[in-house]
Amino acid sequence: MERLLKNAQQFLDAGEDNLVKERFSVAVSDFFKAIAIFCDYIIYKEIKILPKNHNERFSLLSNYFKDIYNNVSEFFKKYTESYNLILGRKDAEIIKNYAYELKNIAINKG
Repeated sequence: MERLLKNAQQFLDAGEDNLVKERFSVAVSDFFKAIAIFCDYIIYKEIKILPKNHNERFSLLSNYFKDIYNNVSEFFKKYTESYNLILGRKDAEIIKNYAYELKNIAINKG
């Protein structure tokens, strides 16, 4: 499962690079992907299930990790907006901060 943490770190690094380059929509996408991977790691560590897609991830979060579910479902809306809208620095920073918060939770589960 360490591969999940390494993969998530790559998305965090990409998000940081995109923040510097002021590509905020892409940064939002990168940070959300890191969030999704950290969620998968947390889910696996706690209940030994690795989600296969967003639907399964959200279902498991809703059933077992309500606080994380509430936050991630809100950020998912912003992530999907990044497909069609140009987002700003504030959006990227908020999602970035939560990605690092989840990283800390995931590492403490390890």
